[in-house]
Amino acid sequence: MYYRMKVAGLERDLPLCPISDSMQIGAFVLFGDVELTERCAEELYKKAPEHDVMITAESKGIPLIHAMCRLSGKNRYVLARKSVKLYMKDVRKCETKSITTAASQVLYIDGDDADYMKGKRVLIVDDVISTGGSLASLENLVEQSGGIVVGKMAILAEGDAIERKDITVLAPLPLFDREGKPL
Repeated sequence: MYYRMKVAGLERDLPLCPISDSMQIGAFVLFGDVELTERCAEELYKKAPEHDVMITAESKGIPLIHAMCRLSGKNRYVLARKSVKLYMKDVRKCETKSITTAASQVLYIDGDDADYMKGKRVLIVDDVISTGGSLASLENLVEQSGGIVVGKMAILAEGDAIERKDITVLAPLPLFDREGKPL
């Protein structure tokens, strides 16, 4: 089963994936779709508030933030990792729960990235906001670092997230029942 959606002037068929016995989500994946990534980055960037740096969570937000950063003319963004890497020192962390991840996950940023965000206007970017867990963790990491969150953006808001007034999105993405009908 698929859900046909239109975002940033493009149509895509999203495969429906069960997350429980009674609910499915539309799998929105930017990886490998250069046209969709670039177009969404352009449309989101038009709506972006003034900012000094952007942050996203590993991994599906990476191509989006890369394209948005290029549009901004800035040469650096911050990536919250799902595991600590050998190069990371003075690590900051925050635990989160995501609708697309079975277990809770921890997001980490390097101390150099935390120092880089200190006192700066930070724009949080993600591909899809659903429960808001990853978004809250990113916000927490920015605040731990002394950064100032000036905006929260995503390509899609899934389910009830479309009602949120604190995020900027390009389109809604419904949740689906077991037969593939939007809830």
